[in-house]
Amino acid sequence: MVRQTEERVTKGTQPPASAEDRWITSVGIDIGTSTTKMIVSRLKLARTSGALSLPRYGITERLLAYQSPIYETPLRTGDEVDAERIWRILEREYEAAGIRPAELKSGAVIITGETANKKNARQILHLLAERSGDFVVATAGPDLEGLLAGKGAGADDRSRAAREAVANIDVGGGTANAAVFRRGKPAGTVTFHVGGRLIRLDAFGTVEGVSPSLRPWLNACGYRLEPGRKASFDLLQELCLAMSRDMLDCLAGKAAASRESVAALLLGAPLEPMPVLEEWTISGGIGQLMDSPKPSNVEEAAVHGDIGPLLAHSLKEQAGSYPAIRLGRPAQTVRATVIGAGMQTTEISGATVFLDAGLLPIRNLPVMKVDLAPAMLQRSESLEDLLERTMREGASLFGSEASPPFALAISGLQQAGYAEIQRLAEAIAGSYKRSFPGNRVFAAICGEDVAKALGQALERRFGPSPKVICIDQIRVDLGDYVDLGEPISGTMVPVVVKTLAFHRGEEVTDG
Repeated sequence: MVRQTEERVTKGTQPPASAEDRWITSVGIDIGTSTTKMIVSRLKLARTSGALSLPRYGITERLLAYQSPIYETPLRTGDEVDAERIWRILEREYEAAGIRPAELKSGAVIITGETANKKNARQILHLLAERSGDFVVATAGPDLEGLLAGKGAGADDRSRAAREAVANIDVGGGTANAAVFRRGKPAGTVTFHVGGRLIRLDAFGTVEGVSPSLRPWLNACGYRLEPGRKASFDLLQELCLAMSRDMLDCLAGKAAASRESVAALLLGAPLEPMPVLEEWTISGGIGQLMDSPKPSNVEEAAVHGDIGPLLAHSLKEQAGSYPAIRLGRPAQTVRATVIGAGMQTTEISGATVFLDAGLLPIRNLPVMKVDLAPAMLQRSESLEDLLERTMREGASLFGSEASPPFALAISGLQQAGYAEIQRLAEAIAGSYKRSFPGNRVFAAICGEDVAKALGQALERRFGPSPKVICIDQIRVDLGDYVDLGEPISGTMVPVVVKTLAFHRGEEVTDG
């Protein structure tokens, strides 16, 4: 089951704790289309709030304590993940790392790629979370997967430091998930049918399988590949270069999404308008293969039974041919989507709240964030545009089945008066009803003491449904998850904030 031979890696041990900080152990598990992997982190939590404030801790130091080998994701059938075999892998890795699941109180289990579409994916997710500890759990569609990989690869930090647009392209077995960041903030995601396992080969170049998702692009470009027939090295190289060029031309703004071959590669809607990129990085399994020797014949190209090595070097060659866009090196490649840890802090919301206690508790609620400038609160059109975009992005990242699908975190209301609160409630209610018709619960988290006023204004506009949960005095950001506990003394709500921590710095090489 091991995809490739790797050494288990220890990067750090637990230093002595002081009275002002503590270290916690956390685990990240990523179950993807082709591979399953686990990492163990040591996080130093130090108090970041003042002595007179509610205690709040932040991550001030990270140690990558252990990395598992990379395993092939075990399947029972073509559309079912084998949960028990995955759990046996994890049990062995826990033992190798010297930890027990019962000791863990923090971490994340993420199902990504095509595995997220397996019919028992959600069941597997919660089963593993229950056996592994109090974890953040998520099935990541292509947008969320791209966002997580972009953060894991460090594209958000690179864009913040350079104050320009940076894209990370996470290329795996079945898809390439691109996430664009501008000045540290997500600017959008787009996904392509580009991946190493889309064409499977034997050592002699005989085509063993072609993914149906790639057929439209092959037909648009005039390529004829059929299982059982041999493909020459030159043909495979030409095909990988053309696939790379179509994807990168789209991201670079050189080709419209309406170009037939580009449209055939797109999974979902294109990112419009496409930001002007200054840099891109490539992560995922294909990103890792860019550092391996370039194949010179079919046997070398098909060493993993697919076109992965050829695609990696085609992407590397193409990505370096755009003079206006730098090709950077990601902080992580194959492990970019593995969440380092879910750091958890408990806070109390109670300055003002508006809610029906019967709706609580709620666990693992993802967060969407809107930052409101004072001038925006004066203009209904600006508010409506921002809220419409936010609701669409939330539906794309987290889906629309859960009720509520996410908690809307709102900052910038320090100077908001009655008129501004009413205007904001009107914009929220309209956009939420359009994006999530029939949803039964809406949740908001305010940074300022306006939860009761905003909750009352929302209830008037929503009517009997959806029910409104509105709390305040809690600091969260996009990518966080929250647990909302049952009210204490009727007016205070305990809130557990789970912040996904991504490892930066030197990539630990596999081998």
